[in-house]
Amino acid sequence: MYFMELVALLSSGKGTWGQVSGLIRHGEWDSIILLGDSFAKKFSIEKPHEFIEIKDDSIVNMKKEILKKLKNKIKGTEVALSIASGNGKEHMALISALLSLPVGIRFTALTKEGIIFL
Repeated sequence: MYFMELVALLSSGKGTWGQVSGLIRHGEWDSIILLGDSFAKKFSIEKPHEFIEIKDDSIVNMKKEILKKLKNKIKGTEVALSIASGNGKEHMALISALLSLPVGIRFTALTKEGIIFL
């Protein structure tokens, strides 16, 4: 397998952190980057990861902030992306920032059968 980084959004929403936690625990990731607001800093996982705090703002400002903070952090040519947590505005800002790096995106989810790429 090749270098695969997990990028996951942590936002409000009952149960959405469980999906991210499961992906982290069950996956073999070369690196893990979590993004979220100040509340999401409370997310705890034992695997090494980097947390990037983002502010809830306009889509344009959020994209600029994410792009600036992700620059030089993605080492591969594509990432496994989890947007199970978050809202449309956050999703659009994150996806737009990743594509502007540029980096490819493989949406990923944890199912009963294990981790899948969509």
